[in-house]
Amino acid sequence: MHIRDWPSSERPREKLLARGAAVLSDAELLAIFLGSGLRGRDAVATARELLAGHGPLRKLLERTPAQLAALPGLGPARAALLAAALELCARYLAAGLERGEALSDPQSAGRYFAQRLRGYPHEVFAALFLDTRHRALAFEELFRGTIDGAEVHPREVVRRALAHNAAALIVGHNHPSGSAEPSAADRTVTAQLKQALGLVDVRLLDHFVVGDGPPVSLAARGWV
Repeated sequence: MHIRDWPSSERPREKLLARGAAVLSDAELLAIFLGSGLRGRDAVATARELLAGHGPLRKLLERTPAQLAALPGLGPARAALLAAALELCARYLAAGLERGEALSDPQSAGRYFAQRLRGYPHEVFAALFLDTRHRALAFEELFRGTIDGAEVHPREVVRRALAHNAAALIVGHNHPSGSAEPSAADRTVTAQLKQALGLVDVRLLDHFVVGDGPPVSLAARGWV
């Protein structure tokens, strides 16, 4: 049965318009981008096959556009749509930090770090530099490492903070393993950064660890 023959309340596009995107499954969301299926299958069935064979969703969407285009059921046009949707999401999250407004919701910074860092197969340590009113000045990826670690140099973080004339900053890094639980080394680096930055009157507001689920805030744990 083609999707157009389904009850209207069950069709992905109609369901999204009536009830919001959050109610759709991963396969239903992906089916909207596919538009149609393959080999007599509808778009939802094709999306389920893609997720079963090349997923889950995060793994599927972390592929480059060229890699996506090579998958059955996608091709260049659909791969471009997915890549564009991901970039729109990244820019939407960035807009709230880059439009000059004060950072009033610390968790928005965590979501931004997650969007920027989650896809890397190796550890990346980054910093979001803020002015005296906690408005974003710049975001920089400062250190890159291996699958299980990245060496962080507090002196370099201080140097970049001074270069941006930052009054405060938030740092974050990803755990490619998927676990966002902070390690003992993460806590040690946080303490070192706080001390080094304090010498030049720059506040360390938070340190986020990015994994598969929501980013973990060390400040919320009382470790900043």
